[in-house]
Parts: sequence; structure tokens; C-alpha cells
Amino acid sequence: MTHRHLLPWHRALAIALCAWSSGCASPARQHATAALATPSRPATIAWWNTPRRGANFFNRVETDARFRAAAAAGIGLVRLAPDKWETRERDFLLGDADAYRGLVPADLARLRAVLDLAHARGVRVVLTMLSLPGCRWRQHNGDVNDLRLYREERFQAQAIEFWRELAGALRGHPAIVGYNLLNEPRPERSPDTRGFDLSGFYARVVAAVRTVDATTPIVLDASDDASPAAFARLRPIDDPAVLYALHMYEPWPFIDHRNRGQIRYPGAVPDDDAPGGSRLWNADTTAAWLEQVARWQRAHGVPSSRIFAEEFGCPRTHDGAAQWLTDVLDAIEHHGWHWAFYSFREDTWDAMDYELGTAPLPPGYWSAVEAGHPPTLVHTDTLLWRTLARRFANRRD
Repeated sequence: MTHRHLLPWHRALAIALCAWSSGCASPARQHATAALATPSRPATIAWWNTPRRGANFFNRVETDARFRAAAAAGIGLVRLAPDKWETRERDFLLGDADAYRGLVPADLARLRAVLDLAHARGVRVVLTMLSLPGCRWRQHNGDVNDLRLYREERFQAQAIEFWRELAGALRGHPAIVGYNLLNEPRPERSPDTRGFDLSGFYARVVAAVRTVDATTPIVLDASDDASPAAFARLRPIDDPAVLYALHMYEPWPFIDHRNRGQIRYPGAVPDDDAPGGSRLWNADTTAAWLEQVARWQRAHGVPSSRIFAEEFGCPRTHDGAAQWLTDVLDAIEHHGWHWAFYSFREDTWDAMDYELGTAPLPPGYWSAVEAGHPPTLVHTDTLLWRTLARRFANRRD
């Protein structure tokens, strides 16, 4: 990434970028982290007692304009991932996922400035990490799963220390309503990590965070990319301010970007485990898939206010996308869960930018972006967008 992606931001962000550009990072990162801590104004789990509706922000550059547009649309909650942001280090905020030695001060300053932008627009944030020590995000790892976290205790210890330091540095920031420890954990991807005790690891991270922040809610993804089916392997954590998260991208053969019109929704979807090799997916099938989480809730006495459907989406060009979104949202809201769709005006991928309608972008759009001359996208009140937007109409802060 280069500076051409940076747009005018809040004054605090400009200061942070100045420090970052001048190479202010030093080995004594912990001392800088303490100096940047916010006076305590802790979030509490009570904020989540009302059903929340939001969007994902997984962008290269976060801007005041995007937060302003989200607020204008009634989006009061965003799930924010900073891993794509530019850094002088190997991995944003971590420094190096191969050997964590402390928070990167310039990256932390930049994150705090973006959180300030969110707060100024009245938008609350669940902060999520795509990478942790020993678990670099696949898209920053040559498209290879990094499973070292699930194999090696040293990386688990580093990940625990990372979250302890980050929670201490951000404690009380008025924008934050949750820490999502790791996006889409996937120990199932290798035979030698399938037995990893994700729930036990979560318990250790939560305990570490609570040594510096007693109240900020913590969000835990189920394993296997936060699949509803993986809730059966998840154990609740003994902490009153924990939420449990699912992602919904089923049926995958329909959602997959490689589906070029062969599969529509509702309709028959290839499934090797189904009689005849296909399964009918419709509103009932979608509801049944999500019911796996509801069964887990009932078995463990977890209230709906502690379940977060934090990611779901469908490529906007797929035949039946609006109906799929409707059926997923109906099922989620039937259970009273919180939700955040993927994604709002993403600057690196247009497939789930529902305000663009159902037509592909003009040829050459992304090459123009990479050349530093991005064409202006026209966001309008499309049928797909209305499927989501009407549910933000009764937003409560």
C-alpha cells in the first residue's frame, strides 16, 4: 500500500500519521503504550441488552466520510478490523506476528485516532483482529493458513500478552463496545491442530484482559471460521461480559464468488452429503442452519443478548441475493441476536457493497484504483440496500 490511499482525516489522525512517517517507533513499545492510554470510561455489557444492528469495516483506509455515511444510514455499530492499514512494520499493531514484542506506538496512535472519528460520529466499535502472533491473516500470508498459534504455547502466550496490552491501552475509549479476540479461528484446517482447545485459550485471554479492564465486553468467534456448526465444540466462558459470535456464508456453493449464475437462491445447491447430491436451500433451510446456535444457547443457558451474528453477506451480483439477505436477517432477528452485515462501502472489494446494485463495476475500475485514480462509485438506494437499510430505521443508541 502507498500514501495515495490516504484521505483527509481528523486532526488527531494527521498527528499520528506524522509520527508514524517519521519512524517514531522504538523498542520500548510498552512505555509508549502506557503514555497513549485513554482516561477510564469503560464500556459495559449493559449496552448489549438491546438488539444491535451494524456493519463490518474491513478497509485499507478508514475515513471520517465513511463513518459519517454510516451514521446517516442509521448504522450505530461497526466491526472494525485494522489489519489492512499501512504500517512500517510487518504486521499492523503487532509489529511481527512471527515474534510479538509489544504494540507498535505509531500504529496504536493511528488506531486511537480512527476510534476518535467513530466516536465523533456516534458510531460504536467492536475491534477485531484478523491476525495474532502465530496466526497471520491468510491474505497477508501468501494465502496459506498460519496455524502456529494452535500448535505452539509461545505464540499463545504472545497473543495473550498482546490483548492484555491492547486492552490496557484502549481501556475506557468511548467508541469501543467490544473486543473480538480473533476473526474466524480455524484450527480444523490441519489434522494436528483439530484438537486445539479454543475455549480454553479464550478463557486465558479473557482472564488476562480482565487484569487491566474489568468491564469491556469481549466477543468470541466459534471455530471453523465462526461456523454455526462449530458452536457444538464451544464452551461458555465464566465471565458476565462475553458474547459469542457466528458468521453466516451458507450455502457456500451459492455464496462463493466463483458461482457465475449456475446456482441461485432459493434453489438446489450441490451437497455431497445430501441424497441425490444436492439440497434445497430456502428460508427454512437457512433457519435450520442457524438453529444450531439457538440449540447451543438453550443447552448452556446463554441469552440471545449474548449472541452476535457478526458477519454475513452474499455477492450482490448473485441471483437471489436480496432474498438470501432477507431470509438470513429474518432468522437472526427471530432469535433476537445482534448482527453486522458484510460490508459497508469497502475500499478493497465491491462484491458485498449493496448500494452498488447488481451490475458489475466498469472494466478497469480496480486497475484505476491501484494506479491512484479511483473512479467515483455511486452509492444509491438499491433493492439490495433497502433489504438492509429498512432494518436500521429504528436504531437505538
